[in-house]
Amino acid sequence: MRVVNLEAKFLTDRGLIRTHNEDAGGIFYNKSGQLLAVIADGMGGHKAGDIASQLAVSLMQEKWLKEKETTSPEQTEKWLTDTIAALNVTIYERSLEHENFNSMGTTIVSAIVTDDYVTVAHIGDSRCYIYNENGFTQVTEDHSLVNELMRSGQISKADAKNHPRKNIVLKALGTEKEELADVQTMSWEKNNKLLLCSDGLTDKVMDDELAKLIAQDEQVDTIGQQMIDLANDRGGEDNISLVIVNYPFSDEGGDHAC
Repeated sequence: MRVVNLEAKFLTDRGLIRTHNEDAGGIFYNKSGQLLAVIADGMGGHKAGDIASQLAVSLMQEKWLKEKETTSPEQTEKWLTDTIAALNVTIYERSLEHENFNSMGTTIVSAIVTDDYVTVAHIGDSRCYIYNENGFTQVTEDHSLVNELMRSGQISKADAKNHPRKNIVLKALGTEKEELADVQTMSWEKNNKLLLCSDGLTDKVMDDELAKLIAQDEQVDTIGQQMIDLANDRGGEDNISLVIVNYPFSDEGGDHAC
């Protein structure tokens, strides 16, 4: 299978308030050069959130580097479903080993990008967006309290932005013995872009602002840094992490660094 040469970048920033970064992420390539992007936002005291997010990303990276090739959406969806389920068990069992790790967990959003489709899997409120001919669209649906309140009509989207419990996550990787990711596949064409991010970005930067930034004809690292700078300009209370993947019109060199 021909593998397109994508432009991709992972960026993370501690923010202006937090003393350490509980986010983790990266861009990784399997043996056939297919791309896996991951963002994880850890939670738990005594720096346990760091451990959960780093463990999720490192184990996913390890499995992906050994993978030869995914050749169909069904195969790709199964790989993500099975891998994230296995990660969940590992993190859950690790949380039982030490008192300081009790109740640790992490959100996760991941995307496998092939020549003509993208498969996305997530647990929690870290998000995936796609930018294409239809505009800028949120692909994932937050597993959060405020999202459930919006779905049930109890609050509006404007209310959700400043809700006192907006950061309560209803599902996370590793907090329960069994947890399944939401998985979906979508088409992927030239001039499309993908954004994966933690809520440190989306709590501060509105979707329409993200849309304007990602629509720019700029390198993905430039766009990503502009997003992080804007979140920090508005307080930077949380860690901010993102991956941008661009499917360029030409197959000229991309960024293969993790």
